[in-house]
This record gives sequence, structure tokens and C-alpha cells, in this order.
Amino acid sequence: MTEQLVIYPLITQMLLAIVLMFFWSRIQWQRVVSILGSLINLGVAVWLFVTVWQGGTLSIQAGNWEAPFGITFVADTFSATLVLLTSIAGVAVSSFSAGSVIPARLKFGFFPIFHFLLLGLNGAFLTGDIFNLYVWFEIIIITSFVLLTIGGEKAQLEGAVKYFTLNILASIVFLTAIAVLYGLTGSLNMADLASKVAAVENRTLVQVNALLFLVGFGIKSALFPLYFWLPASYHTPPSAVSAIFGGLLTKVGVYALIRVFTLIFEVDPFLENVLLAVAVLTLFSGAVGAIVQNNIRKIFSYLVICHIGYMIAGLGMMTEMAITGAIFYLIHDIMVKTNLFMMSGVIYKIKANHNIRKLGDFYADHPKLSLLFAIPLFSLVGIPPLSGFWPKLSLISEGWNTDNFIVIAAIIFASFITLFVIVKLWGEVFWKTGEKLPEVRNFPYFNKLTGIKKAQMLAPIIFLSVVSLYLGFGAGNIQNLAERIAFELMDNQEYINTVLSK
Repeated sequence: MTEQLVIYPLITQMLLAIVLMFFWSRIQWQRVVSILGSLINLGVAVWLFVTVWQGGTLSIQAGNWEAPFGITFVADTFSATLVLLTSIAGVAVSSFSAGSVIPARLKFGFFPIFHFLLLGLNGAFLTGDIFNLYVWFEIIIITSFVLLTIGGEKAQLEGAVKYFTLNILASIVFLTAIAVLYGLTGSLNMADLASKVAAVENRTLVQVNALLFLVGFGIKSALFPLYFWLPASYHTPPSAVSAIFGGLLTKVGVYALIRVFTLIFEVDPFLENVLLAVAVLTLFSGAVGAIVQNNIRKIFSYLVICHIGYMIAGLGMMTEMAITGAIFYLIHDIMVKTNLFMMSGVIYKIKANHNIRKLGDFYADHPKLSLLFAIPLFSLVGIPPLSGFWPKLSLISEGWNTDNFIVIAAIIFASFITLFVIVKLWGEVFWKTGEKLPEVRNFPYFNKLTGIKKAQMLAPIIFLSVVSLYLGFGAGNIQNLAERIAFELMDNQEYINTVLSK
């Protein structure tokens, strides 16, 4: 019975999406059902996480086919943590969507598609089968494409074409890599592949196969040089959609990279150098891209790219402490980026503009909101003792221990550029005296919204800000969690035994 808990996050999201389809034309009911369902799913995710934390890795075989022949679902500490983070972000964005997304968009099935997207994310985190991972990736691409295009505005469609084109390319590369891997080993079960890939005599072919997975997952993670789809698309949909995209969509690619290169492939010196080079270039290019932007959501989009580099740097160093830093940063980044895009949505509702040059007076007009928004902004920078500071310490320390001084320089450079960009944004949006913007006709300004809608928009920002504060002030607990995850990833025998003994 305990093993069946692994698939409960999938079942709850699938049932929630199906139930919402029966309320297709009843928007108010969709809002209520989505929020309540997200809270239930959060409870299920907490249940799963506590069970895994106390009892170890869980595994279930779909259809009772013995591993490695059937489809396996596995919940270790890493996947259970990401399911929990997905559920936390899901609750926040569900509430924010209820207050911020206009009815014209909600009528096109926004909430059912949103929960199908969360289903795809949970499936990707919990699957123990490499081809099944591809299937969940396709569900994520299809649902995210729909959310990206709801409303049919020109900028949305243009961004969606770039998004879909490069992600389909990533899927083709990923599927090719799976075909080569299956040809080499005759297996698709990730636990089974751990031993079978190590036994393949043609190491050159294994290395080429690993590079194919790096390219496929690298595109989905927005790594250098194939990241251009992200800043071209993430600023175009409603802020609620950008929030779940910025917080989670690229992180599923990072999860896949960490899982594949700690479980299936051995990171040799060549692959390590490739990963570190990509990490450094991603940190640099994302940071430089953020400097020149004036659109607040484009700034956050480039910072999404930049900060993926921290996680890949940890993976490239491939030591337990480096992986610990990467995992801690992953946890921090999901919460902060989700919150920042929601924050940008509130600013847009108040000012009806995303251009920071045209904004201003925000602190004078809304001092309490400004102080609230300072939490995710300065958590992003990593000002001690906020959550962005601690994982960088682990990464820099391990960079020093492994003589990766270029990686340390890139981490420090990206940190200072992030500080510069956020200080610039704070000065332009919050402190300076802004110009008087003409009122936009028929625009749903924040001050015209009902009290319930205002609460639905602000409550999730407060919620995630509290989570971010806990990540910073309770860093010892998060460090312990990240260390356990890193230990399980580096010594994956428990994962393998749990799956193959079923």
C-alpha cells in the first residue's frame, strides 16, 4: 500500500484536470476547484515526502510487470522533494491565476491545461523509465504550448513558435539518444541501465550517447548556446503562466541532467570539462543578457538562464558537496523565480507597463508591497542570510577544492551582475520619480479589482516569500536535505536495489 503512494501525485493532478473540464464554462467554479485541488495535492506531496524521508526510496511497477520490463515509478528523496516544490508552486500559481487571469483566457480551458502541465512535471520527476521520461516531456511541451498561446496575441504566437520549434528539436535529439541507448543496452529502465551502460565495451559510443542527452536536456534547460527560445517566449503570456514556466519548466531539464549523469552515465574528465564550460558560458551569457533589458519580465527571463549555470556548475564538478550546492540552489531557484514572475504581474496590474524606464514611485505609492517584493528580489541576489547565499558558498568552496578557478570567477561574476541588475530594477521601479502614464482604457487595474481578487494575487506572493525566508533562515535544514539528496545521487545503490528487487 505504501508503494502506491508514489503515483498519488499523478492521480490527483489527473483527476483534478478531468473534473475541471466538466466546469468548462463555469469560470468561478474552476477557480475554486483549482485552488482546493491544489491544496489537496500539496497535502499528498507532503505525505509522500515525509514517507520517503522516514522510510527511504519507494518504487512501484505499472501493471505489476517486474522491473526492468515494465514502466517503473520511483520516489527517492530527490524526486519527492521536487514533487513537493511543484505542489507548493502549483498552489501559489493556481491562486494567482484565479485573481489575475482575465475571464476571456480562462474560458479556453486555462485551469485544466494548467493541471495537466503539473501532471507532466510530477510524472517526469517520478518516472524510473527513460522512455517514459520522454513521454512526460511531450505532455509538458503540449500543455505549455497551449498555455503560451491562450489569448492569441501576436507576441504570444511569435514566442510560441520559437518555443515549440526548439523544444521539438530537443525532443528529437532526446528520442535519438534513447534509441542509441536502447541499442547499446537493450533496456530502458534507469536503474537497470546503471549497470548495463557501465558494461558496454565501446566507450566512445557511450560518450557520444551521453553528449546527445546533454544536448537534448540542455535545450530544455536553456543552456548556452541554445537558450534563445526562453527570453523570446517567457515574457509573452500572462504572468501566472510565466511564473510556472520560470519556476519549473527549465528545472525539469536540470533534474533530468542530474539524474542521467549521476545514475546512468559516468562523468569522465571530457564530459566534466564540457559541463563546466557550458555552465560558465550560461552564467556569462544570461548575466550579460539581463543587463541590457528594460522589460521587467525579460530581465527575469535572462536571469533564469544565468542561474541555471550555477546548477550545471555543481553537476560538472561532480563531487558530493558540489551536487549539494546545486540541489540547494535548485530548491531556492524554483521558489524565487516563481515568485518574481508573479510579482511582475502585480506591478503590471498597477502600472499597466513592463518597461522599467517608464515605471517609478512604487515605494512612495505602495510601501508595504515594496517591502514584500524586496524579499524575493534580494533572495535572488543572495544577500546573507537569504536563501541565494548559502548554495553559492558550497559551490565556491568546492570550486576551490577542485581547482576550478574559472568556475569560481564565473559564479562571482554572475552574482555581481545579478546584484547590479536588481539594484538597477529597484532604483527604476521603486525609488525614482516616475513619469505619469496615460490610463489604458478597459485595463483591469489592480485598484479596480475586488478584495477577493487582490487577496488571490497577493496571498501566493506572501506564501512563497515566507518559504524563501525559511530557506534562508532555516538553511541548516535545507542543507541537510540537499546533502542527503547528494549522497543518494552519488551512491545510488539504494535506488537501484529498490527498483530491481520489486
